[in-house]
Amino acid sequence: MSCSRRLLCAGFLMSALLEYGAVRVTMKETRLEVVQGDSVTLPCSFFALNPLSRLNIIWTLAPFSDPGSPTQVIVFDHGHVIEDPSLTGRVGFAGLPWSADVILNSTRISDAGTYRCMVSNPPEIGDPGIGELTVIVMAPPSLPLCLWEGVTDPGGSVALSCMVAEGVPVPEMHWDKLEPEEISLPINMDGDFTGLVQMVNISSQTSGLYRCSVRNLLGTQNCYINLSIYSPPASSPGILQGVLLTLSMALVLLALMVLVLWLHHSNQERSRKGKEDKEYYNEIRYTPSLIKRSFV
Repeated sequence: MSCSRRLLCAGFLMSALLEYGAVRVTMKETRLEVVQGDSVTLPCSFFALNPLSRLNIIWTLAPFSDPGSPTQVIVFDHGHVIEDPSLTGRVGFAGLPWSADVILNSTRISDAGTYRCMVSNPPEIGDPGIGELTVIVMAPPSLPLCLWEGVTDPGGSVALSCMVAEGVPVPEMHWDKLEPEEISLPINMDGDFTGLVQMVNISSQTSGLYRCSVRNLLGTQNCYINLSIYSPPASSPGILQGVLLTLSMALVLLALMVLVLWLHHSNQERSRKGKEDKEYYNEIRYTPSLIKRSFV
């Protein structure tokens, strides 16, 4: 390429920089995935014409949970670095002042969202250069919580629920009955993180060990419920009648025994009273003679 042609290209570049703003930002990646707990480098390259003595870099995060409320992550301004207090020790610049790359350590699910890198370099004219990057923080499912509610009497209804707090990607959820035989159960999802199983007209055959499994690419977690449904034996009415009949017969025999004892006791009382009356009669018969003798 001739010298005149190179000068022409440089002239066009300079005019473009002056027209659209001197600082140009380039993002090598527009989407990054990182496993929770690992470190990740957020790349942000820029080009400026003037010395970098007044370089200003601002990184912000718009979390997925609240994209309308971005927060400031880290700032470089006139040679000073300012970190978000909640990220102190976990975030830092990687190549100042020639690069705006940022390293994020010990990543958390709350770190996921849209990051924006804004670079300005006064006295260069134009708006700051801006680049955006989406960060996905993947995590295995947390330990799920298994609960049940309902009426465990035969013929009643029971609902099994399984809830998990987090997991990226969103974990799949399954309910199975493990004992006495393994059966897969139909599940209704209530949002992304709660699975329900509804059982109606339950019986003793409903009893058993139930398991909820939640899994994604990074792992599996389980929780369990041991459900017991008691049904009285089919012959219980006959047994109850037999017990009542036996008790009735026992009461009748007891009453007869009491009657016999009472009659026996009454006979003894009459015999004893007869003897007493006889003795008393003999005693009166001899009384006049005793009186007569006393006056002789």
